[in-house]
Amino acid sequence: MATFANTTNPTPFGFFDADSGFQTDADSMVTYVKRKLGDDVLSVELTKKQIWACFEEATLEYSSIINMHDAESTLLNMLGVPTGSATSGSFNIGPHGKEALLQRFNLDFASRNASAYSTEAFIGGDYNHISGSIQLVSGQQDYDIYQELKDASGAAITGSMTVPGKMRVTEVFHFDPQAAYRFFDTTSAINYMANEFAFESFTPETVFYVLPVFEDVLRAGQMDLSNRVRRSNFSYKIIGTKIRIFPTPTDDDPKKLWMRVLLGADPFNPAFEDASIYGTSNASNMPFGHLAYQNINSMGRQWIRQYAMSCAKELLGLIRNKFSSVPIPGGEVTLNGADLISQAQGEKEAYKTQLKEQLDKLTYGALIAAAADEAEALNRLLKLIPMPNGLTIFTG
Repeated sequence: MATFANTTNPTPFGFFDADSGFQTDADSMVTYVKRKLGDDVLSVELTKKQIWACFEEATLEYSSIINMHDAESTLLNMLGVPTGSATSGSFNIGPHGKEALLQRFNLDFASRNASAYSTEAFIGGDYNHISGSIQLVSGQQDYDIYQELKDASGAAITGSMTVPGKMRVTEVFHFDPQAAYRFFDTTSAINYMANEFAFESFTPETVFYVLPVFEDVLRAGQMDLSNRVRRSNFSYKIIGTKIRIFPTPTDDDPKKLWMRVLLGADPFNPAFEDASIYGTSNASNMPFGHLAYQNINSMGRQWIRQYAMSCAKELLGLIRNKFSSVPIPGGEVTLNGADLISQAQGEKEAYKTQLKEQLDKLTYGALIAAAADEAEALNRLLKLIPMPNGLTIFTG
């Protein structure tokens, strides 16, 4: 008698043909299905390969639902990691091993999102500022930034824009070059900068003040801005794509006006090579393979058997539905194909719904919430325990 192990191509896809656990249960499924459908009384028009195909379908469906449940819990943690296609040429049973591992959560995704704020704050991020210059002309105040701002090679900066959008001017180097070499404490008039901050904050009255560093930084910035606004006669005004220079350039002025700009952010082309943009982006390319049947526990195998049974019932109904009746001597036999199809479809939908509802209660977020509720309930319960012998403190 032919068995699953010695049959050539026993299942359509062959995902589990080499799985020892699947091989053992496949032969038992044939007996289980035929007896449940009444083969001892009336012949069941299903071949072994058809039943094995139903068994494979049920296992694939179970694997898909479980992996999707895991995706709900872990997708955020896996965004950007290498996809399955990048590490394996096949999606056979567990080619990557990720579907069977308990992940350790990290904040990589949150950090990648936060880099956008770093770009806006000019303290890092995923996109570089681009420096360029405008060739000033004696007697000309107005210049078109989009046309006349060029890089070192003489090419317009706008040629580097990869996505439509505006060019943001972040800094214009047009001011009287006065550095705030001296700035003063509000009470002691001591030159901190001249002391090179050797004592954090120092006064000669034999008093040592430990002031926050940010205060020194803010004062230095305040003095620098004050010099630019109050003392410098160098200024500019940007309206639309135009920049107006004050005062009017002359032959004695610098011939180039340097600017730093930020171009439109292309989400698929950051300033530096980031392999995460080629990694996992959604549930469809998570590095999850099919579950190994031999590793599925008894609860999962029972669901697979029941679902495979319904698949076989539906297949038998499709076969019998080809003929509404079969002639026999003295009459005819009406076949129950339509009833089998209706029953099987209802059962399959019920099994999937039941499994998904159970898994929804077992997502990582749901487990954390349930554990918190349990801890809160336990805390309330412990408050009701009377203190032994009137003691207010006890251990053990």
